[in-house]
Amino acid sequence: MNSEIETVIIETIQGLDEELREISLKIHNNPELGNQEFKAHELLTNYLEKKGFQVQKESAGLETAFIAEFSNGPGRRVGFVAEYDALPGVGHACGHNLISISGLACAIATKKLLEQNLMKGTVVLFGTPAEESTSGKIDMVNHGEVQNRVDFAMMLHPFANDTLYALMLALDSVIVEFYGKASHAGMKPWDGINAVDALMQAWNNMSMLRQQTLPTNRLHGIILDGGKSANVIPDYSSAKFYCRSVTRTQLKELKIKLTHCIESAAQATGCKVKFTWAPNGVVEDVFVNDAMIQEFKKYQEQEGIQFPSRAEEERTTTGSTDFGNFSYVVPGIHPGFAINTNAANHTIEFTQAAGTPEAHVMALRAARSLAKTAATVFLDDTLYERAVADFKKGKPQ
Repeated sequence: MNSEIETVIIETIQGLDEELREISLKIHNNPELGNQEFKAHELLTNYLEKKGFQVQKESAGLETAFIAEFSNGPGRRVGFVAEYDALPGVGHACGHNLISISGLACAIATKKLLEQNLMKGTVVLFGTPAEESTSGKIDMVNHGEVQNRVDFAMMLHPFANDTLYALMLALDSVIVEFYGKASHAGMKPWDGINAVDALMQAWNNMSMLRQQTLPTNRLHGIILDGGKSANVIPDYSSAKFYCRSVTRTQLKELKIKLTHCIESAAQATGCKVKFTWAPNGVVEDVFVNDAMIQEFKKYQEQEGIQFPSRAEEERTTTGSTDFGNFSYVVPGIHPGFAINTNAANHTIEFTQAAGTPEAHVMALRAARSLAKTAATVFLDDTLYERAVADFKKGKPQ
């Protein structure tokens, strides 16, 4: 990499250190659920406007989404990502405060390179709400906001370990509602049609299915409504289920089996059943762009980070992310960085780790590497062509 470009990236991100730490702590200490991230949205968009970005404060009909852009003319276009929603009960247990500041660091460092005419093109920071719930990135892709604005996309995610190829699963969710017939539970239970029995039967069917499905598949859920009175045969029950698989093809197969588990329970109990799948579509598995991830690996190794082999990483399944939908419309990477904890994401221990000074340092270290990767894709025609070729080959399903 050109030493001048590397120096600009390092010095720009270093100069943002205190500001980004303040932003990170404000988001971390004021957790907001998906589509309610009003404080974080205002904080981030105001900061980006002060830094000279053109900011669109809504996107795809999402009030807490934003798109911040800076361009110095025709050229390649990179998109970075900020996430800022929290989880109910455990706050920022996925470290989205760190994702926000790493996205800011990369976007501002890239903007500095464009301002100094060290490269030509556009940088975009996508503010993407509700990653943990309604998957705002899917809406942005469905509205063409991503594929019409950038040529490639990148983001960072905190984990317990540094990762390049850890499997991020395709996911779909469904709300299931059973409709039965109410009756007095003591006087005439035989006149009722028990909607909770249907739900329990469906749950048991799903549990038995786990024994006969791929070990990389995931089935889990919660009961939303389990009746109102123990003395009434319940005429209504509902639950929300998630199903996940390594690929979109495997997910389609798993969804069919889950549907059969639920429909058979309805038939056995005499209930009617209604399915409401996620309205904006499936959360895709992440299609890692090999050309770009190898460049990021090189810069992280220069920072002293070591990674396991790809085969070892791919034996580990993690969660799911709607960045997968970005990765199927433009070349994309979603590497993970360790934050000095052994705790898994979505735990209170991870929440605590995400607010530490050590996690902040590690986030900005990874941001330096990602910004260098983006700059290399801008400047190296061969690398960019390889990235596009990798993307066009498609991911094996």
